[in-house]
Amino acid sequence: MSTIELMQTDMLCIIDATPTFMPGGSLPVPNGDEILPVINTLLPVFQRAVAVEDWHPKDHSSFASNHPGKAPFDVVDLPYGKQVLWPDHAPRGTTEAKTHEDVDQSYIEAIIRKGFRKQVDSYSGFFENDQTTTTGLDAYLKARGIKRLFLVGLATDFCVAYTAEDATKLGYQVFLVEDGCRGIGMPTSEGKTTMDDAYEKLKACGVTFIQSSDISS
Repeated sequence: MSTIELMQTDMLCIIDATPTFMPGGSLPVPNGDEILPVINTLLPVFQRAVAVEDWHPKDHSSFASNHPGKAPFDVVDLPYGKQVLWPDHAPRGTTEAKTHEDVDQSYIEAIIRKGFRKQVDSYSGFFENDQTTTTGLDAYLKARGIKRLFLVGLATDFCVAYTAEDATKLGYQVFLVEDGCRGIGMPTSEGKTTMDDAYEKLKACGVTFIQSSDISS
């Protein structure tokens, strides 16, 4: 791939780069902390960045602990559809839920929080899992004339993938910076994993997969 020249209409979008999803956190993504130096390398190149954070109350409907007899990673039916149950994570108001302190946040111009309504989970940075409740991210970006999004964060096969898919539906050109993301890779059907499924879906949506080194500094 030729080097990507950045424009004023580009935004770096940092998704769930929080301690809760890193080693030692409540729901760690393997090697999730390895994205931190990549993010810090990209921030001064972009100059413009937003961060998206899970921000859950203790009684959140996606927590297995709030469903008697259920365990983490069980799937239940909620009013908006199927929902994976998770260990308690990203407790709102704590450092575990905030963008990691090692990220140079002087470049982050806005923070969008999701999953703070107890009745609905949110993977995407744009919509909660009912696919109708918005986070406000799209309105924020559109008001500033953003056309292209470059995504980094956790986890590739969940919140990053859902954000990327919704972004394409909303008309953005989307680049997923692979070395700035890490995935979970939960097993699915036919010997595949959630990473396999995410890549297939995102390629079909027109998402471009790049490395941070592909971006011109």
